[in-house]
Amino acid sequence: MSIEVKKLSKTYGKQIAVNQIDFQVNTGEIVGFLGPNGAGKSTTMKIITGFIPPSSGGGTVCGIDFVENSIDVRKIVGYLPENNPLYPEMYIKEYLSFMAGLSQVNQAASAVKKAIEITRLGPEQHKKIGQLSKGYRQRVGLAQALLHNPKVLILDEPTSGLDPIQVAEMRNVITDLGKEKTVMLSTHIMQEVEAMCERVIMINRGNIVADDNLKELKNKYQTSLEDIFKQLTQNVDAL
Repeated sequence: MSIEVKKLSKTYGKQIAVNQIDFQVNTGEIVGFLGPNGAGKSTTMKIITGFIPPSSGGGTVCGIDFVENSIDVRKIVGYLPENNPLYPEMYIKEYLSFMAGLSQVNQAASAVKKAIEITRLGPEQHKKIGQLSKGYRQRVGLAQALLHNPKVLILDEPTSGLDPIQVAEMRNVITDLGKEKTVMLSTHIMQEVEAMCERVIMINRGNIVADDNLKELKNKYQTSLEDIFKQLTQNVDAL
């Protein structure tokens, strides 16, 4: 098992962002983590990756407690946040080399080369990040998340703002990565979930409202994933 979450909660004052949720992600799975804006997806991902603490509850990544040992968890997790933080004045290869140094990656030059190959950044590697399209900036963020060869990838809206061609290219990259790594990704694009994921977890107003194999979920509701999403998150306007 790669990820285990137990009774995880996060509150901000009186606002409940995540409400005692439980779920597991098995080794080798690509799992879609779905929910409307404000449902608690990003908060949950930030807690699992050790960037913010929970208010209560906890869990593990590859058996390591992500509350008590967040630094150790970061060594085995690659994280692409929703707002991809980059240095636009740096060149791609320069940026990745800099980040590899900060992360104390062994054989940094080799790691940078491999990350560039995986994310298909080769033709662009000598460009400044500020000159890149949104699609290529997303690839740079993904390449940075891969530098330390993580066992688990957590990707928050990896295809947000991309055009159809860029979406297809990113989907292919993530699918290939899923052959070797556990992947948990959030997205609002249902077609992407159906193309990449065998299982989905849905969250709404901080609560898990569905956790099932995609095929079984569609058989249960006898409708499309988009319609299932609408049914289970229909109180989104109350957020």
